[in-house]
Amino acid sequence: MQLDVISIKGIKTGRTIELPDDIFAAEPNSHVVYLAVKQYLAAQRQGTHKVKTRAEVKGASRKLHRQKGTGGARKGNIRNPLYKGGGTIFGPKPHSYDFKLNRKVKDLAKISALSVKGKENAIVVVEDLSFEAPKTSLFAGMLGALNVADKKALFVAADFNENVFLSARNISSVLATELADVNTYDLVNADVLVMTESAAKMFTEEEVEA
Repeated sequence: MQLDVISIKGIKTGRTIELPDDIFAAEPNSHVVYLAVKQYLAAQRQGTHKVKTRAEVKGASRKLHRQKGTGGARKGNIRNPLYKGGGTIFGPKPHSYDFKLNRKVKDLAKISALSVKGKENAIVVVEDLSFEAPKTSLFAGMLGALNVADKKALFVAADFNENVFLSARNISSVLATELADVNTYDLVNADVLVMTESAAKMFTEEEVEA
């Protein structure tokens, strides 16, 4: 897949990037994408829900009445789950919702998400950014020049650039991240993938090393 490198003003620079087809034009596997997204969302859950059992609620431990002969149901103390203020049975307890996915499954899911973006022509390669100071208007202006201002964008840079990332932080429709931190959920959640030239070149370098 060959893409033009666009300047921050939305003009073609004359340079192109050849992205490897085995990453950006592979046959997507929707099931592994589902698993990767499910794992990501599950890992975000705090799992701090908790209810009190009959051993933890307030109340005397005295048996309310004798076991037999009253004509009523047998019952223990006032902390019985059948009473108001009693303990809760089978209630939630703190636990993690995260589950393990094999590395190959995660990699395949990420490749599938990138391939979908490639087939939808939803990938833009922009020249490397370098802001002298954090400036949201500069970043917003770049998005407008790239015709992606009205879309949910995932901006991917090769390395962390504080001024660039701070400039993107105040734009609610943009998520800025480093290439090493890209995950399947962020790719699926975005309408368009905006990569810097350096980030895009890292895919071609990995292909050469392989």
